[in-house]
Amino acid sequence: MSAASTAPAPAWAVWQPSAPYTVGLEEEVMLLDPVDLSLAQRGDDVLARLPADLAPHVSAETHQAVLELATDPHQTVAAAAAELRGLRTWLEGELADLGLIAAVAGTHPFAMWSETRVSPAGRYQEILRTMADLARREPTFALHVHVGVPDAETAVQLLNQMRAHLPLLLGLSANSPFWQGRATGLASTRTPVFGMFPRTGIPRRFESYRDWTETVGALVRCGAFPEPTFLWWDIRPQPRLGTVEVRIMDAQTSPESTAALCALVQSVARLELEERYAPAVLVRAGELLAENRFLAARDGIAAALIDPVGGGGVPAREQLAALLEAARPHAAALGCAAELDGVPALAAEPGFARQLDAVNTNGGSLPAMVAGLAQAFAPG
Repeated sequence: MSAASTAPAPAWAVWQPSAPYTVGLEEEVMLLDPVDLSLAQRGDDVLARLPADLAPHVSAETHQAVLELATDPHQTVAAAAAELRGLRTWLEGELADLGLIAAVAGTHPFAMWSETRVSPAGRYQEILRTMADLARREPTFALHVHVGVPDAETAVQLLNQMRAHLPLLLGLSANSPFWQGRATGLASTRTPVFGMFPRTGIPRRFESYRDWTETVGALVRCGAFPEPTFLWWDIRPQPRLGTVEVRIMDAQTSPESTAALCALVQSVARLELEERYAPAVLVRAGELLAENRFLAARDGIAAALIDPVGGGGVPAREQLAALLEAARPHAAALGCAAELDGVPALAAEPGFARQLDAVNTNGGSLPAMVAGLAQAFAPG
């Protein structure tokens, strides 16, 4: 056994247990100028004015036009979704006092890199220093779902199994068909744009938690990045929180869509840990998962994803129907059956299709479509 394998785990790798299957949500939000619906590079202004009770739930992101909303961990999806709705409403009120509005989608449809400003906080200046012009690209907006896991080995088991479902989650969540003022032909333009950063995509399968910590530790020691949150994989363990974080999904315009996706992640996590639902051949097929990820980004839930068991492509909607059937008993056990019932409606009318339809309805006006996104930010 090597000296590295017998050394104590670094502080960042010490697992902090959390209650199984608790969920927390992180949502990246765009700040907008209400006059022309362009991105407003005023994140620091907003953060400086937040009330003390709201401030712990709002943080800076790489770009000044982006803020992240984060809920507490909750036993149920309903509670997490309710908190996120409340945070949206609260933030909307604070933004009104600053002459700003907010919206959520995977990309801002007509933002340009030349208008983008990187946040001044140390973490993001380090990203700018190490990524150069990659950090000046247009911002992207994701939805992250944290699932509580009691121990590190279970976390790696969940990470490995959930990898099989990441392309389907991406296809279902696709909500970014526009970039730099044009329709790209992609359902999730956010995926390849964010992929300009290194250390993105679906991570490999890990044999154990030690395998993960030794891999990450080697990268930290060689100076690739200062600490593990600079790994922007589509799924990753979060030892400090005791969670596995699913990061592949586009941010959702409506709170109902967010709740549906959260319920799907939570119930599929239980399905995998209790039943090992995903076939081993798919879990181990890194190249196949990468191809399915591209197909999902391109075509959304209309994609035909490669099936290594049956061979050929299988419609993502067909795969989703089978997954929902398997996950429903677990959703019932977790108390998220009502939210999971929102998944078919999202699949029938996905976010990217709603954006395309809204632009067509408004004579091709992207600002009018963004205005609709803003109106959906805190409904009611």
